[in-house]
Amino acid sequence: MPALPLRDPLAAAGLRSQARHRADVGRLGLPSGPPANATALGELASLLDGVRLLGAMPRLSSAPRGDGHLVVDVPGWRAPELSGLPLRRYLLRLGYDARGWGFGTNTGDPRRDVERLSGRVLELVAETGRPASLVGWSLGGVIARDVARRHPDAVRRVITYGTPVTGGPRHTTVARAYQRGPRPDARRVAERLDPTAPVPVPLTIIFSRRDGIVAWQACLDHTSPEAEHVEVASTHIGMGIDPDVWAVVADRLARP
Repeated sequence: MPALPLRDPLAAAGLRSQARHRADVGRLGLPSGPPANATALGELASLLDGVRLLGAMPRLSSAPRGDGHLVVDVPGWRAPELSGLPLRRYLLRLGYDARGWGFGTNTGDPRRDVERLSGRVLELVAETGRPASLVGWSLGGVIARDVARRHPDAVRRVITYGTPVTGGPRHTTVARAYQRGPRPDARRVAERLDPTAPVPVPLTIIFSRRDGIVAWQACLDHTSPEAEHVEVASTHIGMGIDPDVWAVVADRLARP
C-alpha cells in the first residue's frame, strides 16, 4: 500500500491537512522488518516538513484553545530534549502547560526512563491537581505508553508518533545500534514494553508510510481498546515539525 501522496499543491504547501483517521488497522498488516532502503533514503527530505509548517501557520493558529492542563513531551532515541521545543512552544501558545520530560537526551534506556518519568509525572500531577497528557516521539512514545499503563489515574491521554509498538527496535533501521550501543538490554526492555497489556487511557497513534526509521506497520496498536490511528505523510525525522502532526496533537489534547 503506497504512502499518502503530496500531489495536492495546497497540502504540499501546508495549507491543507493530509492526516487521515484510520479505522481499518486490522487490515493493514504486520511488520516484516525495518523500512526499505528507498524509504529510509526518503528521510533526507525531512526539511520539507519545515516548509509545510510555515504554510500551515494560519490553520494551526485556529486550533482549539488549551485548558491549561499539563502536557509532558518525551523525545525519541538519541534525540535531545530541545527536539520537542517547537511543538511545546506551539502548545504553550494554545494554552497548555507544555514541558519537556526533564532528563535531556533520550539515551535509550527504557527501563530507567519509565521509572524516572513515572516519578516526575506523579510529582507534577500532585502539584497541578490534574492528570497529565503525554506526547512521545519514537522511543519516547514507548516510554509514555508504559507510564500510562503503570499510572492510568495520573495520565489523561497519550499521543505517540513514529513509535514502534510491535517488536521493539527490530523493525527499525537502528536495530543494530540498539544491539551494540551503551545499553545492551535496550532491545529486551523495548520488547517487554510491547502491548502485551492494553494501554488503559485514550491513545492516539500517528504513523506514516513514509517513515524511513520505523516500519509503519510496527506502529499499529491492535490491543489497546481506546487506541485510534491517524495516518500522516511525514518522514520520521520530519514528524516533530510536521503541521499535520501538530494539528492532530492539538485537536486530541482539547478533547475531554
